[in-house]
Amino acid sequence: MYCISSAHAADAATPRTVTPRGPLGEDEKANIALFKSASPSVVHITTLEYARDFFSLDVMQIPRGTGSGFVWDEQGRIVTNFHVIQDANAATITLHDQSTWKARMVGAFPDRDLAVLQIDAPREKLKPIPIGTSRDLVVGQRVYAIGNPFGLDQTLTTGIISALNREIESATQRKIRGVIQTDAAINPGNSGGPLLDSAGRLIGVNTSIFSPSGASAGIGFAIPVDEVNRIVPRLIRDGKFERPVLGAQYAPEQFLPALGLKKGVAVLDVVQGGPAGIAGLKPFYRNSSGNIVVGDVIVAIDDRVIENTDDLFEALETHQSGDTVSLTVMRGKKQVKQRLTVKLASPD
Repeated sequence: MYCISSAHAADAATPRTVTPRGPLGEDEKANIALFKSASPSVVHITTLEYARDFFSLDVMQIPRGTGSGFVWDEQGRIVTNFHVIQDANAATITLHDQSTWKARMVGAFPDRDLAVLQIDAPREKLKPIPIGTSRDLVVGQRVYAIGNPFGLDQTLTTGIISALNREIESATQRKIRGVIQTDAAINPGNSGGPLLDSAGRLIGVNTSIFSPSGASAGIGFAIPVDEVNRIVPRLIRDGKFERPVLGAQYAPEQFLPALGLKKGVAVLDVVQGGPAGIAGLKPFYRNSSGNIVVGDVIVAIDDRVIENTDDLFEALETHQSGDTVSLTVMRGKKQVKQRLTVKLASPD
């Protein structure tokens, strides 16, 4: 058997000399500075549900799921995804300093997968996230995601914008357009957290991933901040996001070929005394002989092209009740272009 001397044994037990490293790279310093600046704005959301104890039959709240969010303002409003808090009975918010606060609902817009919660934390604990813009984003620019994947607090991942103007589906099966695609790792628990540009500004809300396994596959999606900045103030003001209405019913897209149409929104009915009825919008209908009488097909609102109902609803969402819009329709068999002025109404 081979033996080593006590001197050799002592040498082997001595820690290796640490090799000095040079200063951190500029990109590393930038990452560290961004995380230190932005992470106090990011929160951990725990949703709760009621359950009955099997033995005592007492009703208690138990954790249901986790997600991320961020501080919107110094009044304690927190922005997250609607699907993070969907079907939950209650939620708690854990801030950067690990203090936990009960949250209450302010408002939600499921069609855009956005929700606003409220906590009563003191102002000095709340650091609103800086807001950027998404209209000038370009493929290839660096982005950062901060969130709580798998319940792990304050995780930073980096990547680039892989594509723009993607479409994903909301919890209501409505299309969300203009979505940002990124390869920054986004995992379960990141939902509702911020996507930041290299200046540390919010440019999107991380909302979903495309992955057969459920873990990050380098394809993540974020709702663009311009949508967030349009919707959140109305949720805060009204407690909901109301899409104004024309006072009409529309044909489903699959009916368009049967009506001899390729694009546009066919009007099937109008509410008498409603905006469309007052403006003179004409619906498709069957006459006494059972033949279809061709009505109006909406093709533009304020010169914004309308090819389907998603286009129509998206255009209406940029307005509020009481706004006046110019409606372009193709009328009758001869498809004569008409322009109508319509004053939008509240959906109530």
